Amino acid sequence: MRPTIEQLKVKVFADGADRAGILELAKLPLIKGFTTNPTLMRQAGLTDYEAFARDILAAVPYHPFSLEVFSDDFDEMVEQARQLASWGENVYVKIPVTNTRGESSAKVIRTLVDDGVKLNVTALMTLRQVHVVAESMAGTSSGFVSVFAGRIADAGVDPVPVMAAAVEILSAYQGLELIWASPREILNLIQADAVGCHIITVTHDLLKKVGSIGRDLDDFSLATVRMFHDDAAAAGYRL
Repeated sequence: MRPTIEQLKVKVFADGADRAGILELAKLPLIKGFTTNPTLMRQAGLTDYEAFARDILAAVPYHPFSLEVFSDDFDEMVEQARQLASWGENVYVKIPVTNTRGESSAKVIRTLVDDGVKLNVTALMTLRQVHVVAESMAGTSSGFVSVFAGRIADAGVDPVPVMAAAVEILSAYQGLELIWASPREILNLIQADAVGCHIITVTHDLLKKVGSIGRDLDDFSLATVRMFHDDAAAAGYRL
């Protein structure tokens, strides 16, 4: 049986920094939240972090919106997180699982949880990291744990059992939701849903393929054949 998008329980968060795209996606019932990061913002040509963040939060005030700190110093990271959180009730502050020296952010996470800051701890790839982060976030009213399943797959490791185990770990912690981050294909939505993952972040480009979920494969095959034929004709190819 082929699933339909309506049957999926996993929540879809749009991942990007394109203002026009975010505003269009915010109108869709499918989209339940938004995430971004400094890399996506740089790729979008943004130079004023605060101006963009405040503008988009004013435009999209009801969906959870994750904004990331960019300091590598833990004390400054805490201050940045507090500042970001003050910009909107819907803000979840993204804290990397470690700094660039590989030092754990656990103490930063604990401090911010105790301050009542809602967090999205990001860039996790191992179950050991999931355990550490979950313990550090214990007691939060709401928080996200982003495991980069797509990058796990890039390393040649099947992310499905990893994500299933992560779901099990977080089940012991009230208020924590697991994010399947960095998906590489639409199949990942089906996989995330199947293992009980709470959320999946999807880039704006990948979201364009969501309409293919549940499509009849014979019809899909015929459409592909027609595409190749039409493109060859449009290019004027001759033998």
